[in-house]
This record gives sequence, C-alpha cells and structure tokens, in this order.
Amino acid sequence: MKTQDTGRLGEQAAARALQKAGYRLLAMNYRTRFGEIDLIVRDGGITVFVEVKTRRNADFAAAAEAVTPAKQERIRAAAQQWLAEKGETPARFDVVEVYTAPRTIRHIKDAFT
Repeated sequence: MKTQDTGRLGEQAAARALQKAGYRLLAMNYRTRFGEIDLIVRDGGITVFVEVKTRRNADFAAAAEAVTPAKQERIRAAAQQWLAEKGETPARFDVVEVYTAPRTIRHIKDAFT
C-alpha cells in the first residue's frame, strides 16, 4: 500500500474515533498556501486542529515525534487562516497517532504546548 493511501486510511480512522468520542467533524484535509490540516473538529466551543500520523508500529519512534516545530508552524499558519475565514474561537492543536500493527489510536490533546 502506498504511503499516501496509508495516511488517508489513518485520517479516516482518526476522524471516526474522534466522532465516537463526541467531537464534531468540521473539515478534512483543509488546504491553504501555508499547508494542510488533516482534521478540523469541534470540541464543545473549541476548534481543534488535528495532525494525524499513521505508522505501522512505534518500534522506531512515536508517530507524534514526526510533528516537528516547522510542521507545527505551518499548521498554526493554516489554522489562523481557517479562524479568520470562519470566525475566531478558542483553538487547540492535537495529534492523533494511528498504528496499524496492532491497530491502536492515541489522541494527544494540546500537543503543541
């Protein structure tokens, strides 16, 4: 399976898990000139910008470690555009790790702090 296909499946699994946990899905793969945000969800009155990282397992390193400071800055810039377009709300940045062997999903709230 191509890496891009694996990532897409991971994003779909993350979206389902977040919805099951009570989050409302607002957008998937929101693209701007600054970059892309995998998922945008609502947690009560908070807009949550979610980076999804899919890996086979965590043997080498946790998937969240791939969200570098430079990647965080691109996500923040794209999030600022979303908030300017849709209306300012409190915001949070989360990471969801999806592992395929064994199938596990780990949600890290406020991952950029």
